[in-house]
Amino acid sequence: MKTLVWVEHDNASLKDATLATVTAASKLGEVHLLVAGSGCRAVAEAAAQIAGVGKVHLADNAAYEHGLAENAAPLIADLMGHHDAFLAPATTTGKNIAPRVAALLDVMQISDIISVEGEKTFTRPIYAGNAIATVESSDAKLVITVRGTAFEKAAATGGSAAIEDVAGPGDAGLSSFVGAEIAKSERPELTSAKIIVSGGRALKDGPTFEEYIMPLADKLGAAVGASRAAVDSGYVPNDYQVGQTGKIVAPEVYIAVGISGAIQHLAGMKDSKTIIAINKDEDAPIFQVADIGLVADLFNAVPELTGKL
Repeated sequence: MKTLVWVEHDNASLKDATLATVTAASKLGEVHLLVAGSGCRAVAEAAAQIAGVGKVHLADNAAYEHGLAENAAPLIADLMGHHDAFLAPATTTGKNIAPRVAALLDVMQISDIISVEGEKTFTRPIYAGNAIATVESSDAKLVITVRGTAFEKAAATGGSAAIEDVAGPGDAGLSSFVGAEIAKSERPELTSAKIIVSGGRALKDGPTFEEYIMPLADKLGAAVGASRAAVDSGYVPNDYQVGQTGKIVAPEVYIAVGISGAIQHLAGMKDSKTIIAINKDEDAPIFQVADIGLVADLFNAVPELTGKL
């Protein structure tokens, strides 16, 4: 089976989400990568070094510069004439492109897989992760999104794949790039951080969130996350949200501060290696998944913890 993997990048560097997707694809067969962008040969060269990759398809065209799904999907659909499965990371971009590819190929998409059980058999979480479904496809072509936290990352070096230039349909004329407001932070990116400190609604407001969570995160070199309640209340921006409708994370250490542990939040972080919870409510659901739990007032416990680091 030949697989085609969508490479996440910013036209300059390759993103980690791709590496886990390569691991999933390697369980199906030969792995080919697609780098679509503008002035992105450096990305293709980096992709060619990923261990286990057989070939890199490079589509260098201004139409693909911003990863517009309306332009990318026809390109991928054309390449699927020579591939059996298309895999994309279950990121914002991957989840935008994959359904369009599935529609063009007239097949059912298999979303958010967490394991490969056979050539066309996979497992995926349902009911906010409370149940795991085993699904088998009967389609000739597969379109799959991959939950990156469920697979080990492929080695970024050690490969020597050939780079092949491909020409796609170009601009479909269905959408155009207007602009992007990209938040910049010196902290690690949330989905790839080894340590995450998350705050919940108990922090009361934005300035309090900043006062208690940020110093602890800085001491630990951690990324900062938040529950949906904290985001909806305006404490922090949307890109901090961890959970079913936010980002799915699985760091080495996840510290939940003032988070009760609603099912939607747990769905986004319960695969973390070590979960530490601080909450004054001893019956909070977060303690059911926590490896270490501290029943205490966060306004006393967090400054004390920060001071001891």
